[in-house]
Amino acid sequence: MTSEHRGDYEELVDEISELLGAPATLENRDFELIAFGAYDSEGDLDPSALDPVRTRSILTRRSTAAVRAWFEGFGITRATDPVRIPPTPEAGVLRGRICLPVRHRGVVHGYVWLLDDDPGPSERQLSAAMRVTARIGALLADEAQHGADLSRELRAVLTAERDWQRDMAVAELRTALGTRADGPHTVVCVAPWPSADPDDAPSGRAVPGATALCTLPWGAADQCVAVLIRLRSTDVLTPATTAAGRLLERARGGSGSGGTPGSRSGAVPGGPATGGTGGTSSGVSGATASRDPGGTAGGPGGPSRGPAGATAYGPSRGPSAGVATPRSGLADLGAAWWEASAAARAALAESRLGPVAQWSSIGPFRLLTALPPDVARDPAVHALLFPVHQELARTAEVYLDCAGQAARAAAELGIHRQTLYYRLSRIEKLTGLDLDDGEDRLLLHMALKAHRL
Repeated sequence: MTSEHRGDYEELVDEISELLGAPATLENRDFELIAFGAYDSEGDLDPSALDPVRTRSILTRRSTAAVRAWFEGFGITRATDPVRIPPTPEAGVLRGRICLPVRHRGVVHGYVWLLDDDPGPSERQLSAAMRVTARIGALLADEAQHGADLSRELRAVLTAERDWQRDMAVAELRTALGTRADGPHTVVCVAPWPSADPDDAPSGRAVPGATALCTLPWGAADQCVAVLIRLRSTDVLTPATTAAGRLLERARGGSGSGGTPGSRSGAVPGGPATGGTGGTSSGVSGATASRDPGGTAGGPGGPSRGPAGATAYGPSRGPSAGVATPRSGLADLGAAWWEASAAARAALAESRLGPVAQWSSIGPFRLLTALPPDVARDPAVHALLFPVHQELARTAEVYLDCAGQAARAAAELGIHRQTLYYRLSRIEKLTGLDLDDGEDRLLLHMALKAHRL
């Protein structure tokens, strides 16, 4: 973690280590290591004092999602006072932990961890240490707010109409980010955002990995959220999918707002047998938003799903997110934003792509999202798109998705093959297209997909 306050963090963690008479470490709320305190104690350096969880943490400098869920299950995300976590040998936690939540103005920004001994720090020592965590919280909040306050700069980059305007906006954003502008980045689009009220807009502090965040218009009446995410490498999109999942959770009325998600107790029965935190970890939860089991509406107005195991077709039932291809530096942010917004449109149009869709995985929608709306509407297909023919439209799309294989399509639709042939003949009469002709098939397939957008 690159930070202009690194020296300050180390001094403050050293101060906590001296106050408590034990080595302490500071992690951000995503369990990434920020600083560790220098404390001379032979006992704490004795390898026999390490448990499997802490050993893995030291060796890999990462925490798994299971480990994060385990410790969050003790209520550390909501706590305002020190939290003692008892030893749990069956989970690989041989020594207890003390977690000091680092908060600022009610928002948790990180955690100070130390191993708990018997008798351990007194209440008076812990109270003194909590006063130091308040100073750490102010620094972390300042750093997070720095990124959150770059809404104007990011918006200027993403809305620039001319190349020279975008170049100037990128230069301004790069200056504001400083060293954070270097390295791989990607862009996330979450759309539509459920409220146009500025007070309901998300904060960069609530989005892990965000270096800048802004809201933008989405269509005629809605808005969307754009987030610039800094990555560890161009091959690892975990921070972006995690950020998208957090935003979708909030947009759908979950507990992802305000940077204080609820307890996740019970998420890891038996405990974090192979994870690592609680003193020295630096990992990031890699949880990706799961596919929305409710987002399975049928084709244009069609039924929600076919028989068990069938692919779900149709629009998503809630906000969706798109993730752009990672890039080094900020020069191609305009192109990255186009990809992210196109992927979000695809996820909204096709529920099986979302709720978080990567640009690289949306297939033909990479081309279809580039077409102007008027171009994508073909008069030959117009009649098929009326609500009265919604089942025929879905039949045509499933048949073409199955590469014209009647048996597969009939099974997907849950109908008899003769029923499929009857519907296909009606589709040909309505459209004037020959489904035995490759070009006519291509036209119909593209028009049906584009209609969703």
